[in-house]
Amino acid sequence: MLKVENVSFGYTSKEVLKNVSFTASKGDYIAIIGESGCGKSTLLEIIYGLLHIEKGAVYWNEEKLLGPNFYLIPGEDFMKYLPQDFDLMPYITVEENIGKNISSLDPNKLNRIKELLEVVDMSNFLNTKVKNLSGGQKQRVAIAKVLADEPEVLLLDEPFSHIDNFRKNNLRRSIFRYLKSKNILCIVATHDTTDALSFADEILVIRDGKLVAKNTPETLYNNPESKYVASFFNEINEIPLHIIEAKNTSKETVLLYPNQLKVVEKSELKATVIASYFKGSYYLIEADLKNETIFFEHTTKLEINQKVDIEVNKS
Repeated sequence: MLKVENVSFGYTSKEVLKNVSFTASKGDYIAIIGESGCGKSTLLEIIYGLLHIEKGAVYWNEEKLLGPNFYLIPGEDFMKYLPQDFDLMPYITVEENIGKNISSLDPNKLNRIKELLEVVDMSNFLNTKVKNLSGGQKQRVAIAKVLADEPEVLLLDEPFSHIDNFRKNNLRRSIFRYLKSKNILCIVATHDTTDALSFADEILVIRDGKLVAKNTPETLYNNPESKYVASFFNEINEIPLHIIEAKNTSKETVLLYPNQLKVVEKSELKATVIASYFKGSYYLIEADLKNETIFFEHTTKLEINQKVDIEVNKS
């Protein structure tokens, strides 16, 4: 088990991580989300042992990890960390890059390389020099390379940022299925909430260096603790209750996703359309509701300045 206990850290006197704690077990996939600069990458570097911490501690199977001040070469042997800039040698082949993380004495070395290339959908590039690959292809090779060492813990920083959307979903399914089969703990810092919602066992939400939410994807999505948390999953409406409930005089607000509002034939809530955005299977409608900007989903495009009646979708 990995245990991060009350970790705080700052590159200067200002802390970028503040009292962060969580635990994770082998085979788990933990997604870390948060706005740019909130401390996601810093947290991965601390766990791996690239940054020394004075406050808090990191444990693996109850053993405290000492960090870079106690090792000639920073980083834990049982972990692999893939930063946003891939660690590849450009003038040798894909096979040779991945092979560097597999013992030359392993009789199945070539088969293992081929297996990993299948996982990242790069089987046709075995003998291609890395300098001739695109950014997305290099990223996939870099993922295969860190997997080659069969780590117990894998730390990934924005692992799919350079990969085309049409390939990304299949790649994610393949990689996370492989990690589960090998019982590898994977912690991913990501801006892409599809990584988190569809595949993570638990999501950590960081804001200004603090861990502000931690739960399963389903729980965080269905019961977001704040607009900040909800905004990572979809557009979010924060509507004063007195607007949608006639007899309510409180100053409280309610968080509603666009699919939780719908157009009806008649309602007390009258909205004016500002814009319609085509989303494939539906339109996202931006509208004004009593001087509050709201978003809701609709089956067809609505005209600018069109008046519509809306209500909260009780289902």
